[in-house]
Amino acid sequence: MRLLHTMLRVVDLEASIAFYTDIMGMTLLRRKDYPEGKFTLAFLGYGDEAANTVLELTHNWDTDSYDLGTAYGHIAIEVDDVYAACERIRNGGGKVVREAGPMQHGSTILAFVEDPDGYKVELLGSK
Repeated sequence: MRLLHTMLRVVDLEASIAFYTDIMGMTLLRRKDYPEGKFTLAFLGYGDEAANTVLELTHNWDTDSYDLGTAYGHIAIEVDDVYAACERIRNGGGKVVREAGPMQHGSTILAFVEDPDGYKVELLGSK
């Protein structure tokens, strides 16, 4: 068994694809419209789906907002340098909501950014 993907429902698919590709460095792996169901699926990741867990963005054509709820936490992405990643994301127009630094009760360096729909993405140092 292996984890295949995580799915997020998004309001503006183009803005979300731009965030995850242009700012977060993922690749759009595949995208398909389902006219009868009135939705589009887009799969993005840092490698092909055969060997990597990816992110599925679901855009329901007739939905203009979602309640993110309080149970959802975040997506975590490993980066070489959390400080540099925050700077790159900020310079690319991304929103850093927790600056890079050690976690509150430990030494792990982390930061949080927010995607266009308000989902949190945690950046964790690889070192």
